Amino acid sequence: MKRNIMITGGAGFIGSHVVRLFVNKYPDYHIVNVDKLTYAGNLANLRDVESAPNYTFIKADICDFDGICRIMQEHDIDGIIHLAAESHVDRSIKDPFTFAKTNVLGTLSLLQAARLAWEDGGWKKGDVGCRFYHISTDEVYGALELSEPEGVEPPFTTKASSGKHHLAYGRDFFREDTKYNPHSPYSASKASSDHFVRAFHDTYGMPVIVTNCSNNYGPYQFPEKLIPLFINNIRHGKPLPVYGKGENVRDWLYVEDHARAIDLIFHKGKTAETYNIGGFNEWKNIDIVKVLIRTVDRLIGNPEGTGDSLITYVEDRKGHDMRYAIDSSRLQRELGWEPSLQFEEGIEKTVRWYLDHQDWLDNVTSGDYQEYYEKMYHRG
Repeated sequence: MKRNIMITGGAGFIGSHVVRLFVNKYPDYHIVNVDKLTYAGNLANLRDVESAPNYTFIKADICDFDGICRIMQEHDIDGIIHLAAESHVDRSIKDPFTFAKTNVLGTLSLLQAARLAWEDGGWKKGDVGCRFYHISTDEVYGALELSEPEGVEPPFTTKASSGKHHLAYGRDFFREDTKYNPHSPYSASKASSDHFVRAFHDTYGMPVIVTNCSNNYGPYQFPEKLIPLFINNIRHGKPLPVYGKGENVRDWLYVEDHARAIDLIFHKGKTAETYNIGGFNEWKNIDIVKVLIRTVDRLIGNPEGTGDSLITYVEDRKGHDMRYAIDSSRLQRELGWEPSLQFEEGIEKTVRWYLDHQDWLDNVTSGDYQEYYEKMYHRG
């Protein structure tokens, strides 16, 4: 079935994996990658598919409403997978206005452009039902407390409602009906965009779907995030800045598993529904750092424990949420999805990728990639 799918933020970390999956898996689809190419967007992430006949890249800002409308019309877009977002909490604390503009007004621009393009056709393009798929975050739910069972050394194994074993630091989890309670400018901007997406369904009948996902890791992640940053710092013998005591807990998911979930939900998820996507796999930040040190030291030939001296505890982030934990039971129960990799396996695979792609990592950390693409796409 021929489809024309716009993927926003497709040159970013998660977006590039989704673009690659759709381009390779669906040769009859035309995949239109719309990305502004900010610091986190890098077309080098997609060199293996950039010449594919069913792939088009367009440098554009999702806040440019007229530009988005033109793309919708020129490419007869019948589906949008919306990943474009400012996503780094530390940056949102320093510059909340940029997050509000991109994450809220950018999403609103896409929603309105899609409504104008689809509404008159009864939310269809030809025989294809249109869909607006909005990717969000678990951070909109706020924070969970650490709640360890008496006499049990954490982390402990519990079961989600589906029966899936969950490596956990508490009995409570974020579920699809958990009340929103964002604590950072980033999470507040994402919560607002989620509300706009649902409002467009309730007001106009737009066929939408929302997913909230836990922390992703894997290849092509911009090295301001914990895992690629620390891999690079261990490689160069630089300090490993750990917030507070490193006791904050996050649920981790390998990025390709997230891309598989997006593919499944886009095609088979129920309109107007929400699905949570998580790894059933919680880790304290300090424990992740220790795993990274052991793995990198082993793979680059350092004596065991060499990287331990690089750990540096720094002042905690403002409003740092203690624990996030997603219950993905609904997604597993209704659509049959579950993570394919255990964390240790995924970390080994991730570390090897960054060590094998040091040119990519060095190019990103130097900023040279931005100058190259500014010359290529000189329109701004």
